Amino acid sequence: MSEDKGAGEIQPRYGEQSGGVPGNPEAMDNPGLPEHLPRPTDVDPRLAQRAERQIATLFGLAALLSIAFCVAYFAIDEHVFFLGTRASNLALGLSLGLALLFIGIGAIQWAKKLMVDHEITEERHPAVSSEEDRSAALTAFASGAKESDIGRRPLIRNSLIGALGALGLPAIVALRDLGELPGDKPSRTVWTRGMRVVNDVTGAPIRAADMQLGQLVNAEPDILVENEEDDPEGEENLEGHEMLNAKAKAAVILVRIDPKDITPYPGRKNWGIDGVLCYSKICTHVGCPISLYEQTTHHLLCPCHQSTFDLADNGEVIFGPAARTLPQLPLGVDDEGYLIAMSDFQEPVGPSFWERGGEEDRSV
Repeated sequence: MSEDKGAGEIQPRYGEQSGGVPGNPEAMDNPGLPEHLPRPTDVDPRLAQRAERQIATLFGLAALLSIAFCVAYFAIDEHVFFLGTRASNLALGLSLGLALLFIGIGAIQWAKKLMVDHEITEERHPAVSSEEDRSAALTAFASGAKESDIGRRPLIRNSLIGALGALGLPAIVALRDLGELPGDKPSRTVWTRGMRVVNDVTGAPIRAADMQLGQLVNAEPDILVENEEDDPEGEENLEGHEMLNAKAKAAVILVRIDPKDITPYPGRKNWGIDGVLCYSKICTHVGCPISLYEQTTHHLLCPCHQSTFDLADNGEVIFGPAARTLPQLPLGVDDEGYLIAMSDFQEPVGPSFWERGGEEDRSV
């Protein structure tokens, strides 16, 4: 009985066919890939040129959208709304998103229509590459650069370079959102000569005669308090985040100490009014707000890290990790007898760091 030749024939499995790739007898010559067919752009130069123009157009649009991002950033006011959303955010998102999208579409079209089109196989290899593999990788990279025809297609190359270069503009412009350079702002507060010292709860101005011996009052500059009476010649009150940032540095404490117990630095004898002294509320260690006051010793304690300051001795550090004395605000009185600042702090307010030492920052 004759047998069907193909019925009982065992077909070789993947990896078992002999005569495979040289150097690897288990590899198959063809694991089942369909026959390779040329693309339309491979056989028709006009279609290739058309694809080139399309890709260059996409890259050009990406460059224009990157520039549009920069224009929208400066030209559209942040308070303008469109379709229920902030117009600035909408314009920035659409321009940058479409720029990235067009670069991606252009790159895909370039690869699908114009780059060399052929199937390749890659054998598995150990995780650690050999010198031969590294050399082969460099050769493949050089071959890929050659096969991309980037040297023969300057229109695509130049438009891509322009698109990628313009894409960096939004990143540079967006750095402006980090805010202005601080300059000397960390060393200054909103305190100015003649500014009243007011209670930080009630906003009421304070007279030295109203304070009792041993009393501590948390205070702030009157520019941070909303006043019902508008003074057309006075300074406008701060609001919102500007007010919060200013208060973080300008908050102070008032204490009244027996003048006999006070030992001021030279040049600070007139910084107090009848024993009333004003110090920054911000600890010079890491910037914690402090107001734990011991009347008998005149010590002010930071509850966070236990830095202790002697308010009768110019805010000297007597214990704890703080590296600087507590900044003192020179006081005066206005025509109505209310406490006012005679100037801003003479030394930086807030936590210490390598540019803020101890002895060299003391006002004498």
